[in-house]
Amino acid sequence: MEKSKEAGEILGESSESKISTYNDITNDPEMEGLTLYEKKALLVNRELDSHGMGKYQWYIFFLCGMGYFIDLLYAQAFGLVAPAMQQELGFSTAAQGDLFSSFNAGLCAGAFVWGLLVDIIGRQYAFNLTVLITSIFGLCLGAPSNYSGILVLAAFVGFGVGGNIPIDTTITLEFLPQNRRFLLAMLSVFQPLGVVVSSGIAYGFVPKYACGTGGLGADGELLQACSQVATGQPCCDKASNMGWRYLLFTIGAICLFVFFLRFVVFHFQESPKFLLYRGKDEKAVEVLQHVAKFNGRQSTVTMAMLEALTDEDSSVGSEGTGRPILGAGSSPLQKTFGEKVKLEFARYKLLFVNPTLTRLTILIWITYMFDYWGFSIAGSLLPQILLNKGREIEVSTATTYRNYVIIYICGIPGVLAGALMYGVPLVGRQMGMIVSSALMGASLFIFSAINTQASNVGLNIMEYFFQSMFNAILYGWTPEAYPAPIRGTACGVASFWGRLFSIVSPKIGTVLLEKSTNGPLYLAGGGVFVCTVCIALMPRKCMGGKSF
Repeated sequence: MEKSKEAGEILGESSESKISTYNDITNDPEMEGLTLYEKKALLVNRELDSHGMGKYQWYIFFLCGMGYFIDLLYAQAFGLVAPAMQQELGFSTAAQGDLFSSFNAGLCAGAFVWGLLVDIIGRQYAFNLTVLITSIFGLCLGAPSNYSGILVLAAFVGFGVGGNIPIDTTITLEFLPQNRRFLLAMLSVFQPLGVVVSSGIAYGFVPKYACGTGGLGADGELLQACSQVATGQPCCDKASNMGWRYLLFTIGAICLFVFFLRFVVFHFQESPKFLLYRGKDEKAVEVLQHVAKFNGRQSTVTMAMLEALTDEDSSVGSEGTGRPILGAGSSPLQKTFGEKVKLEFARYKLLFVNPTLTRLTILIWITYMFDYWGFSIAGSLLPQILLNKGREIEVSTATTYRNYVIIYICGIPGVLAGALMYGVPLVGRQMGMIVSSALMGASLFIFSAINTQASNVGLNIMEYFFQSMFNAILYGWTPEAYPAPIRGTACGVASFWGRLFSIVSPKIGTVLLEKSTNGPLYLAGGGVFVCTVCIALMPRKCMGGKSF
């Protein structure tokens, strides 16, 4: 009787239903062996599961999807504008790689910085700042008349874009019901949409507002940059080559519109799991209440329910167990600055807390390295390769740009195939990544051996289908493999390694491209096969488990 009274006091009510709820929480077998943070996260999971896919969840899904959209919008745009830009500004084919490397350097820095910050300052600030930075520098990108200025702006655009995937997957996962996690893979559907939109805008602007006719002068020869010909000779100048600038201005305006949707139209709430491991339990409860109200429901999680767990010392991690003290009520808030810094470093140890996670983390890093290696070469140099191959078989520039749209729209069913693999118990994620990466690599090698218009389009459709399928599963699954206290960091650092390799690969690819059209294809295909091996070696028990 005294225990029931005590429970009633803790919960602020004396009703039998509230006492029953208290007993359910404290005696729940599912909470056995969990840290205090994990117990609280389990309550959050149950609350969100009860909502299903409410209106708030759909808003989050689409707005985070726009981050994916912007990522490929720019990645594709640089590949599409590089030939026209080179023709006007007169830099060498080898120097063309500097454009992709500058953008990728920004992506690399952005992935690392935003990946770390999202676990420190929170999801809310990062969610809005990444798109704001992208839109500001993106609107300026078409203005410079020299290559150096373009390279600097491309790096700053990359810094904003670089945080999108690690941040957006983290946010989406932390608001999704557990049985809707296949939507993490579905976020990648926005990437081929970004490619299609970028290619479509380019198709409308670049050939129409290009030097001469399709970049050719009246004599049928390719017009050169004005800096490379004698005064008075026909050349490619800024006024007659505005198509690539119009493309970049349009994309910058799209990014600004996305920022408006995220910051003005929709009020994003901080992730409850972030607030829990930062010791802000009361704010976490408020967020859950806001989400429930937005969805037309009532939240079942109260502050009293979280307090019912606070006094259980066995649920609090310690340095001795190798599990940082996270989510232990107000404990993190009461620490000194020095103690908080130590706690941050202790949190990073979660990436290597046991042999299984150590193996997982290293293999994920290698996978991201060679995944980005492969698709950075394919994405940045494929437009130039298609132009080269097209000229060999007399395919017009306009037809080539039309082919881009056809090729990249097929990434959408690729993403759907990746999401379907989530429904296959135990092996779906792993087998889906093994098969898709192997077929992606194979398509690159076959493409190098054949050159007809039909094969160029067909093999590139095959490559992009399996690239989209592989990345959909990889990007969606990576945040699932780690708990919320380290989730953004884990995704950001993995993306950092990938972006780092994507700085180097286009430069090597462009050097090979000067010697052979097919050289970059062999380089990309070999990298993709490394991913296949790494995925096969990953521990199966880390695939599709419960997310905290």
